[in-house]
Amino acid sequence: MGGIKVDLDLCTGCSVCADHCPFGAIEVKDDKAVITDICTICGACIDSCSFGALSREAEEAASPVPDSSGVWVFAEQIGGAIAPVVYELLGEARKLAESTGSEVGAVLFGSSMQDAANDLIAHGADRVYLLDDANFADYHDELYAAALADLIQEEKPEIMLLGATTIGRSLAPRVAARVGTGLTADCTGLAVNPETGLLEQTRPAFGGNIMATIICPRHRPQMATVRPKVFQAAPKDPARKGEIVNLKSPEVALRSRLLERVREQAENVNLDEADIIVAGGRGLADEKGFKLLSELAEALGGAVGASRAAVDAGWISYPHQVGQTGKTVSPKLYIACGISGAIQHLAGMQSAETIVAINKNPDAPIFQVAHYGIVGDVFEVIPALIRELK
Repeated sequence: MGGIKVDLDLCTGCSVCADHCPFGAIEVKDDKAVITDICTICGACIDSCSFGALSREAEEAASPVPDSSGVWVFAEQIGGAIAPVVYELLGEARKLAESTGSEVGAVLFGSSMQDAANDLIAHGADRVYLLDDANFADYHDELYAAALADLIQEEKPEIMLLGATTIGRSLAPRVAARVGTGLTADCTGLAVNPETGLLEQTRPAFGGNIMATIICPRHRPQMATVRPKVFQAAPKDPARKGEIVNLKSPEVALRSRLLERVREQAENVNLDEADIIVAGGRGLADEKGFKLLSELAEALGGAVGASRAAVDAGWISYPHQVGQTGKTVSPKLYIACGISGAIQHLAGMQSAETIVAINKNPDAPIFQVAHYGIVGDVFEVIPALIRELK
């Protein structure tokens, strides 16, 4: 990676560059500027130097990448059922594979998953790497990470995609560390650069205020987790043919042991799959407001969501939370009731097809992303909507 170079013949030791460095990464020793290890290569010092003593070093050419080929998808399953995001990843993997002239692979761990493996082929996988073992029936960090890392090192895929789910976010960094590659989390866009052949991984940054595009030129596979509901699911073609590769279970010295698995007993909340979400925030005042939202959601055939403020206040449980620290959703209709529109909340719902905002404050940030806005009291507007719907 390139850095900041100091031309000692031109440097006068005036310390102007040190004063302009926002990170305190420049010291003046023996009347010469010295760049320390905490330099971020932001370039502020270069602009400040009137003697032209500072410049960027040319970035080293990328080291050769070992032969790698194929776009892989980790086929997450829970209780034997393939997670919906997997079919979305297969659809996108097919596009990427066509760009790179390679095949689509799916990695499936579980127990009695032969039918699921065939289903993955029907949805676009050319090859399914199946590890069918009772020990892999439920997700286990160490087991899954060891098995997936070993498989990657043996088969050398070019690209590895996982869903940005609870399991995907736990598994991906463990595997990336084991195989020595980079990882881009929570991507909302993927594309192969036709000139470099590199995977361009796009994700929101700074609370969704900017979109960052990240590449991994030196290591393989290029790994990314992808938010659910970002891409279209791959269509099913029962006539598709593919190969199923049966894997052997790795021998792993586990540092932890699963004693018991308890299914959550809380109410069933499936915001990821909801086409209509009615969400409430601080403006609902208390938990009674969410009873009103539930009535509206029921009339619309939708689900109830919430902002972090409402969850933190104890008015509704965490599974309903939408936003940066909750779920990312993309319904056809999102009705925000009494939600101001903090950046963290917008990051989780602004990709909805249609956003309706109801808020007493006409200057609330939520109106900047809403397709339709109602300035009014939610306790007057929502009952009127319910009456019309009924």
